[in-house]
Amino acid sequence: MPNQAPTQASPPRALRWAVAGSVIVMIAAGGLFYYASKMAADKRQANHDEVLVTIDPHSCEPNALTVPAGHASFRIVNRSDRAVEWEILDGVLVVEERENIAPGLSQVINANLLPGDYAITCGLLSNPRGTLHVTPTAASEAAAKARPSMVAFIGPLSEFRVYLSSQGTALIKAVTALEQAIAAGDLSQAQALYVPARAAYQRLAPAAQRLAELDNGINARADYFEHREQDPGFVGFHRLEYALFQQRDLEGLAPVAQRLSADVSTLKQQLLAQSLPPEQLVSLVVRSLNGIAEVRARSGEEERYSHTDLNGFAANLDAARKVVDLLRPLLAKSAADLLPQIDSALSAFDTELNGLKVKDGYASYDSVGTAQRQKIADKAKALAAALDGIDPALGLSGL
Repeated sequence: MPNQAPTQASPPRALRWAVAGSVIVMIAAGGLFYYASKMAADKRQANHDEVLVTIDPHSCEPNALTVPAGHASFRIVNRSDRAVEWEILDGVLVVEERENIAPGLSQVINANLLPGDYAITCGLLSNPRGTLHVTPTAASEAAAKARPSMVAFIGPLSEFRVYLSSQGTALIKAVTALEQAIAAGDLSQAQALYVPARAAYQRLAPAAQRLAELDNGINARADYFEHREQDPGFVGFHRLEYALFQQRDLEGLAPVAQRLSADVSTLKQQLLAQSLPPEQLVSLVVRSLNGIAEVRARSGEEERYSHTDLNGFAANLDAARKVVDLLRPLLAKSAADLLPQIDSALSAFDTELNGLKVKDGYASYDSVGTAQRQKIADKAKALAAALDGIDPALGLSGL
């Protein structure tokens, strides 16, 4: 009987299903890719006035920009391997910023820019800075001529200066006590004193974050340094926090505490030396509240080693309430209907935080669940939105 070619066995049913499933997955993936691409294209078309900036690991592209004065939108795309920030600086002052732009994602920064030359930061603090040239327009020149009288704002700005001075003194005292505990080698005492020192800073943070270089030395997180916690440039509060609560080791920490003491003393001096335009008074606290809403409340990354985030949120709320109280007489005359909305938003955020108080202060943030964190973010966002109505009501918008 002649040999016959062996018949090929038909593939098992499981294999046929697997092949079919793979085809379906490939088709679905292709459809999702097409959809995502179309959405991205639609977004670019809808926001055709956005200036695109791409952050690479050690540079930005482009790193020299020119835009007309007035409203400008910058879409910052992060192509590095870590969360980064992008800032617009006027000398030592931060004009606008966006923190914690996640790898592979983008965020939009909206800024109202006056004519002039600015610097831009790019991701890591060690990366080269870029330039931003803002050209005058007919609208910017008209807005400058229409600027309202500043006489009405002399009182609130003077009182805010007093607030900065008193809070600066409290911060220096709290950091000095922390430095002394570290020098004495008392870990538990240093851990306890970190909390009030950090809260004292957070009451000043909305104003302090205008001073880019100094704030980086006091408040920068490890993410913004090439070697993270092991980077020699990583100093300030979060370096102390890392040692006190993560490493639980005071070795080599005394020089860091000494530098922080020196930096907070300089901070008070510089805050009092800098003039503050009235149109920036509210924007300082709005930016801080938006930071809580968009990043800090959800991630808990601000105090990732000590989990004392709630203390910081409460201190930021104190600063917001102070600004509202300073402007209250002006608002009562020009925008009485806005005050109940603002007071309601202040009360709602305060109530949310008070619900998380424990005997010795606030609950550790790692014990706060996702749903509760979202509520905190929502209340902070609602307060920021209410405060955003102040400048238009007082004739300060567009300046």
